[in-house]
Amino acid sequence: MRNVPLCQVDATPRPVLAIATDYPPDTLLPRHVHRRAQFLYGMSGLMEVLTDDGAWVVPPYSGVWIPSGKPHQVLMRGVSTRSLYIEAVAAPRLGQACEALLVTPLLHQLLLASAELPALYDPQGRDGQLVGLILHELRSAERLPLFAPMPGEPRLALLCQAFLAAPSISTTAEAWAMHLNWSPRTFSRRFREQTGLSFGQWRQQACLMAAVTRLAAGEAVTRVALDLGYDSPSAFSSMYRRVMGEAPSAVRHRALAAR
Repeated sequence: MRNVPLCQVDATPRPVLAIATDYPPDTLLPRHVHRRAQFLYGMSGLMEVLTDDGAWVVPPYSGVWIPSGKPHQVLMRGVSTRSLYIEAVAAPRLGQACEALLVTPLLHQLLLASAELPALYDPQGRDGQLVGLILHELRSAERLPLFAPMPGEPRLALLCQAFLAAPSISTTAEAWAMHLNWSPRTFSRRFREQTGLSFGQWRQQACLMAAVTRLAAGEAVTRVALDLGYDSPSAFSSMYRRVMGEAPSAVRHRALAAR
């Protein structure tokens, strides 16, 4: 199905519905919720996903798993998507947390093919086998570190939100602890309790999310590295390659080639 509103087919008695949708640049899908779980895959462009749990940046050839009943907002930056809407009994991922997932070449091809599935596909035929293989691949998909969890403590949440708007790797835990009038030990303990990450891990992931967004827009690696506060482009590139498995220049080259 292509460019079909979910509300028109949501009641279809099938465990999985596949819908391909094209979005104009900078389309904002305001906060909403689905009865089914969703796997949202960007064939092109970039998605920024915001939930009560935190923020995700989802580059091309990656997707985000959104559990059923999870309120979320999505900013589409020139995205053509493949969405799977999955009944709870068939959900291949456990838990109530959103996840950024790596889409393998096989899963990519399966998602391409899914756009041709009718709402009432034959569950016993080829289409049913295709759906079963997609669910199997989603179950084993690798998670990506493109998530910055948000703390529940209001003052700490404000600092995190401000950081996401203007991230810098040079920001220190000591500066935030002083701002909150907490000791460094108390800050480290509370930050980990609230987010599940150390401050350094959270700071790196937030900077990485910003870097992916800017590189996918075609910005130069050197400018991105220096704007994010890294001592040198090589230090930034080393971090990016270690975490993402490829050089940041590769992301930029793909973005420029797609123009």
